[in-house]
Amino acid sequence: MPSRRELIALSPEEIQEFLEAQKTLIIVSNGRDGYPHPMPMWYYADPDGCLYCTTFKKAQKVFNWQRDAKASLLVESGEEYAELKSVLIYATAEIIDDIDEVCEALVNIGSKGRTLSADERQAMKGGMTKTAEKRVLLRFTPQRYVSWDHAKLGGKY
Repeated sequence: MPSRRELIALSPEEIQEFLEAQKTLIIVSNGRDGYPHPMPMWYYADPDGCLYCTTFKKAQKVFNWQRDAKASLLVESGEEYAELKSVLIYATAEIIDDIDEVCEALVNIGSKGRTLSADERQAMKGGMTKTAEKRVLLRFTPQRYVSWDHAKLGGKY
């Protein structure tokens, strides 16, 4: 008989679907003082499983990941315990300082969940240039996942 842990784990396909559907990611870097530095961020996930968000170049999390590329990421949903669904991702963080990639990420994040025409995409990208100049792209490459979906237990604990 499978363990309860195995019963609530998400499949790789369920993980990807869940990550593509959610909007907010809690990113955690390791601060120089030893304390975790968690921050909520809007993000998008690519088909290969990498997650992306942007932040200001001088943000504390950027300095933290320049020192230590390890990242913990959490996406969760559910209002009741029986609905709790989460994916915890252990990842490596890469800081990309390229205005075109930052603009592309800002458009992907801002349009998440809807399809844009080429003209809409270009207009949105043009509107992002000024803020993109001050930002970097954070790319998180997953190393390992831990997931759970309490709804799979059907209310039986």
